Amino acid sequence: MTAAAATVLIVDDDASVRKSLTRLVAAAGYGVQAFASAQEFLARPPSTGPCCLVLDVRMPGLTGLELQRTLAQAPHRIAIVFITGHGDVATSVAAMKAGAVDFLTKPFARQALLDAIEQALARDTRELGTEARVEAISRKVALLTPRETAVFALVVTGMLNKQIASELGIGEGTVKVHRARVMEKMGAGSLAELVRLADAVGVVVPKR
Repeated sequence: MTAAAATVLIVDDDASVRKSLTRLVAAAGYGVQAFASAQEFLARPPSTGPCCLVLDVRMPGLTGLELQRTLAQAPHRIAIVFITGHGDVATSVAAMKAGAVDFLTKPFARQALLDAIEQALARDTRELGTEARVEAISRKVALLTPRETAVFALVVTGMLNKQIASELGIGEGTVKVHRARVMEKMGAGSLAELVRLADAVGVVVPKR
């Protein structure tokens, strides 16, 4: 991932801090957007590529930790780097336990922030890739019939065709047909690959 392909989102109620951070981040080659409040940040259009959030802890209205909790409810959890002029152990621990990448106390070294941003963007890129893969697998699963889904779920447990036939109350030959269709629709070349696909999306046996 190149810096130009990523965006750093800054939320800080101090205009001078926003200006300074914007210059630093832009000079490092990243796209940058700055917001004066959590509410202003939440009103922005959704990001479409890798991004991370540089977030002040203490702000009027919604605080940094409160914004972190709000963002945790979203389908994609953006990577967060906290910055604060009023750091304390309890706040730092709370932020990190909730998934923050780093917690920097002002004044911090410029390189420390850039390193944290790089780490946050790397995490966001990995998670976006995982989410895209799961979405693609889910689309394939959606193409399966209910019976094929049931066979899929039992095949990946290691059950033999005759055991699956007994479990589902169908013929062994029918199981073989469904199994072949599952392999084809899921694009799996082996049982091991089929198992990995099932694990990625949590396939379960539908109730009969």
